[in-house]
Amino acid sequence: MMFLDRADAGRQLAQSLLHLKVQDPVVLALPRGGVPVGYEVAEALGAPLDLLLVRKIGTPGQAELAVGAVVDGARPEMVINEDIVRQLGVPASYLEQEAARQLAEIERRRAAYLRGRPPVALEGRTAIMVDDGIATGATARASLRALAASGTARRVVLAVPVAPAEIVKALSALCDEAITLSTPEDFRAVGLHYGDFRQTEDAEVIELLDRAAVRTTAAGSGR
Repeated sequence: MMFLDRADAGRQLAQSLLHLKVQDPVVLALPRGGVPVGYEVAEALGAPLDLLLVRKIGTPGQAELAVGAVVDGARPEMVINEDIVRQLGVPASYLEQEAARQLAEIERRRAAYLRGRPPVALEGRTAIMVDDGIATGATARASLRALAASGTARRVVLAVPVAPAEIVKALSALCDEAITLSTPEDFRAVGLHYGDFRQTEDAEVIELLDRAAVRTTAAGSGR
């Protein structure tokens, strides 16, 4: 399956999510590429659109090797890879310090993207986590674990246009439902399944979030 662009992917994905409309859903998009997809899903479901910001915690001296991640929300969660912590002897003080630093960056980005709007309440609702696609699943895995740990959403649904079948199978164990439109055998990269996969700029993210907020406020569905 080939998608014209992220908006087209979002509209197609929304058709597979219409059964969730009665579950008081909230769409949580991973920035930046997940926002145009999430916007179309939120429009179709009449749901509020929010961000799910994730920041990796690198190991000491090896910033690219993730020892964990911080995921934002009304109650931010830290997800730790206990195997790496044990293998490398990463001290708790380092994890706390890095988590605080990454959380500060999350707050900075949330303020820039959402202009001071607080996170949408998830209590008793279905949280639909949306991205433009999944390659390795590392970010999605941390995000789903954090949503589960927070215990606020009634149900957690993963929804992406395209991802490898084995990754979707693994992530399905971390949520209540996983919906993917395409799981090609020859996956290679997310961008190869889009006609237009140009980088999503901050200005587009802000514009779409603003438009979604206006609609949600007018509909009174953001609580």
